[in-house]
Amino acid sequence: MTAPQETRFCTNCATSLERISIDEDGGPKERLRCPACGWTHWNNPTPVLAAVIENDQGQVLLARNALWVEGMFGLITGFMEAGESPEEGICREVFEETGLRAMALRPMGAWEFLRMNQVLIAYHVRADGEVTLSPELVEYRWQSPAEVKCWPAGTGYALAQWVLEKGHQPRFDAFRPGQSPEPDPGKWPPRPWQADARFFDAPEL
Repeated sequence: MTAPQETRFCTNCATSLERISIDEDGGPKERLRCPACGWTHWNNPTPVLAAVIENDQGQVLLARNALWVEGMFGLITGFMEAGESPEEGICREVFEETGLRAMALRPMGAWEFLRMNQVLIAYHVRADGEVTLSPELVEYRWQSPAEVKCWPAGTGYALAQWVLEKGHQPRFDAFRPGQSPEPDPGKWPPRPWQADARFFDAPEL
């Protein structure tokens, strides 16, 4: 997956953008802004939906994208579209990418994917039907919680959470060559808030 393309021109008047500092809610902030009309390129993260798809045998579906090297498998993911809720979006993505029908779902959490400027919103999805992969995917496998190897980034933490909920200790491995196999200690393991285990400790800003 390539990095996001850089925005260099104002989408309102086509003037070249410049790095200009302006006082915002949190104080002075330098962003790409238009010196002619004042338009600001906010560069907000793009919402991406991810599905931990589970079948009736308690297995999770992992798939390999056509652009990935052999042996690299991940969760089903896709961009949220305008006019749909995250719940509608994940059901659509599951069906489009796998042919499976989502029967029930629950939110698992959200994780950043800084390299692609994305925010990943993960759902645990119980699905039914026969797998029919979209042209973007070339291979799939169903794996038990004991067989799964998680990766130390974004959707890998959602998968690790599913494994933990199934009563197994997650095992981590690098997703691609050169990546550290160790999870970020700030993201794994989860740290429940001492006052109420339904909450998690907030990160320091």
